[in-house]
Amino acid sequence: MDMPASEREEARTQAPIFVQGSTMRHVLVMTGTGAAGLIAIFIVDLVSLLYISWLNNPSMTAGVGIATVVMFFSVSINVGLMIPIGALVSRALGAGHPDDARRLAASGSVLMGLIGIAVSVIALAFLPQILRAMGASGQAFEVAQRFLWIALPTNVLMALGMAFSTVLRAAGDAKRSMYASLSVAIVTVLLDPITIFVLDLQSDGAAWTINIARVAYVYVGYLYVTRAHQLLSRPTLQSVMQDAKPFFAIAIPAILTNLAAPASNAFFTGIMSKFGDEAIAASAIIDRVTPVSFAGVFALAGAIGPVLGQNWGARRYDRMKQTLKDSLTFMIVYVLGVWLLLVVLQRPIVIAFNAPPLTAELVQFFCLLSGFIWFFISLVFVANASFNNLGYPLLSTFFNWGRATLGMIPFAYIGAQIGGPKGAIVGIGAGSIAFGIAAIITAFWTIRRLERQAAPIP
Repeated sequence: MDMPASEREEARTQAPIFVQGSTMRHVLVMTGTGAAGLIAIFIVDLVSLLYISWLNNPSMTAGVGIATVVMFFSVSINVGLMIPIGALVSRALGAGHPDDARRLAASGSVLMGLIGIAVSVIALAFLPQILRAMGASGQAFEVAQRFLWIALPTNVLMALGMAFSTVLRAAGDAKRSMYASLSVAIVTVLLDPITIFVLDLQSDGAAWTINIARVAYVYVGYLYVTRAHQLLSRPTLQSVMQDAKPFFAIAIPAILTNLAAPASNAFFTGIMSKFGDEAIAASAIIDRVTPVSFAGVFALAGAIGPVLGQNWGARRYDRMKQTLKDSLTFMIVYVLGVWLLLVVLQRPIVIAFNAPPLTAELVQFFCLLSGFIWFFISLVFVANASFNNLGYPLLSTFFNWGRATLGMIPFAYIGAQIGGPKGAIVGIGAGSIAFGIAAIITAFWTIRRLERQAAPIP
C-alpha cells in the first residue's frame, strides 16, 4: 500500500540533509564554509610567519618555517583522525541511527585526544634528531626547537577542536563548524602582534598565541556540539573499546595517507636547505601561502565526505556519482581562479613578507606554476575523500604515498640537480600528473563497484 502524500512529505523533510536537494548545492555550501574554517586554521601559521618576517631575520623566519613543517605532521595526523569520525557519524545519521551517532562522536573524540597526546610526547622526545634531519642548524635550529616545545604540548587541544568541528560537519552544520574554526584565526590575529612585538617575545610569542587560540577552538566547538545538536553522549570505557575497531579501520590508513604530505614537505625543505636560509624561508612562505590559497581544495576533500557518507547510508548511488562529478567541476574552476590570483599578487606577496632577493625570486616562480602543480594534486585530494568515506582507505594511502614518493622525491631531487631550487619546484608538479589522473578514474570505479555489490541478485 502506498504511503499517503502527507507521510511522504514528512519522511522527506525528516531525511538526513544530504540525501535530498541539489548535490552541487551541498558541495558548494559545505566546501565554502569548510574553506573559511580551514583558512582560519591555516592563517594561524601564515600570520605568525608574516609577523616574524617583519623582524628582518631570515634565520628566525627559517626556524619558524621549519617548526611549522614539524607541526604539520601532528595536524596531518589529526586530519586523518577526523576522517573516521566524519565517516562513521554521517553514516549513522544517514541510516537514521542518532543514538549510534552520539556514541560514535564521543568515542571518536576520546580516541582522537589520546592519540594527540601520544603524538606530542613522541615528537618532543626525538625533536633534535627531527630538526637536524630537516637541515636546521644554528639560530634556525634554536628558534624551531623553542617554538615546538611551547606549541606541541597543546596538540591534544587542537585534536579535540578538530573532532568537534568534524561532528558538526557530519551533521550538516557547516556554519557552526566554520565559526568554531574562525575562533582560531580571530585569537591569532588579535594576539600575535601583542605577543611578538609589544611583549617582545618574538617567535616564542607566536607559539604562545597558538596555544591560546587552541583553547578557544575547543571551547567553541564543544558548546556547539553539545548545546545546538546534543550530538555527544557521555563516553564510557566499554563504548570507546567497542568503537575503536571501526574507528582505527579507517583511521590507520587515513593517517598513513595524510602523513604523505608532511613527509614530502619535510623532504622538500631538506632539499631547499642545501641552498641556504633564504631558500628555506622561501619554502616556508610557499608552505604557508599554499594551504590558505588552495583551502577550497582541502575543504572540498573534507566537505564531500559527509555528503557521500549519508547517501551511502541511504543507498543513493546516483547521488554519490553526481557528488563526485560536482566536486570535479568545482575543483577545476577554483584552481584556475586561484592560479590567476596568485600570478597577479606574486609581487605583493613577497613585499608583504619582506622577502630577501632569493626568497622573493623562488616565491614568485612558485606563483607562476601553482595552478599547474595543484590541478593534479587536487585530483588526488578529491579521489581520496571518496576512498576514505566509501570503504577503500587503502587506495587513498596508495595514491597519496605514491604521489609523495615516486611522484615527488625523484622528480624534485633531479630537478634540484639540474635547475637548483626552481628545478625542485618544477619537479613537484611533473611528478603529480600520472597519480592525479589515475586516482580520479579509480574513484568513479569504486562507486560503480559499490552499486553492483548492493544490487539484488536475480
